[in-house]
Amino acid sequence: MDLIPIVDYLGESNVEALMGLMVGMVFGIAAQRSRFCLRAATVEFARGELGPRMAIWLLTFSTAVVWVQGAQMLGLFRADDARLMAVAGSWSGAVIGGLMFGAGMVLARGCSGRLLVLAATGNLRSVIAGMVFALVAQMAMSGWLAPLRLWMASLWTTAGGRNTHLLDMVGLGQNLGLWLGVATALLALFLAFRHKLTWTSLVFASGVGFAVALGWITTWTLAQVAFDPINVTSATFTGPSANTLMFFLEPVPRLRFDIGLVPGVVLGAFLAALFAKELKWQGYDGADAMRRSLFGAALMGFGGMLAGGCAIGSLTGASVFAGTAWLALLCMWIGAGITDLLVDQRGSGLAAIKA
Repeated sequence: MDLIPIVDYLGESNVEALMGLMVGMVFGIAAQRSRFCLRAATVEFARGELGPRMAIWLLTFSTAVVWVQGAQMLGLFRADDARLMAVAGSWSGAVIGGLMFGAGMVLARGCSGRLLVLAATGNLRSVIAGMVFALVAQMAMSGWLAPLRLWMASLWTTAGGRNTHLLDMVGLGQNLGLWLGVATALLALFLAFRHKLTWTSLVFASGVGFAVALGWITTWTLAQVAFDPINVTSATFTGPSANTLMFFLEPVPRLRFDIGLVPGVVLGAFLAALFAKELKWQGYDGADAMRRSLFGAALMGFGGMLAGGCAIGSLTGASVFAGTAWLALLCMWIGAGITDLLVDQRGSGLAAIKA
């Protein structure tokens, strides 16, 4: 598709924002209908299960990898041009931030992307937690918490001023990425059929992964014809949530991919819930639940910014085999599993004993 006439007519920033809106809507619809949630998958795994939530997550992950790697082979995208790969990554940020984010999403009962989707369906818990997440992320990006984040991130960084391609780092060919995605998809389908997931759930779970690839492909395509530099990026919610918050506070805001992405997710999830008749007002069950949720949201805001991306952002980075994204994703699983064990599983056991 020739974007030049569209860019000339609408302007680069408007086209970029519209791309974000489109990707966000695809993500919002697919995530709402598939119940995609990294927290749910990690909790299942931590409790010794390979259940339906794990199947959904693996299918989303594998779809993103297959589409992105396939797009590279077809010349529709080049991972080396992605901003994530063009700058130095932080191993220490991936570890510390990933652990913090994983713990936070268990406490908040949803990662940042899941909170955004739930907020669109009338979940006021997610609205409040999402605002805390965005505020802390903004503080970590350029506010009071920025010096602490920068210090932690500088403890251990990738060499050469660029991020590390995981397959290159372990001495494997980059073409192997596609086959790893296919193998993961087969595992996901095996689990899905084992747990009798509907075809609708599988299609929408794949749609979440497709949204990741769509973001990479559209922003890369725009960057090839734009006069001004365009960040080649895709779905992630730590930086975009902070940028969207600041968009409404800046005197002369600038439209970009991030500014379209977050409203797109909200709109897509709202429409999906509306047609499925799943819109419902929900609030906190008490002060303890609220404290837990807000503390978790704060951990995710700082941890996601330190790790270089949230649960979705790390999946997005993993689809181009960014080394720090894979490490952050692993640490999110570890942090979530430990928190579930210490807070939910052991806490429930203690509560039962006291009762």
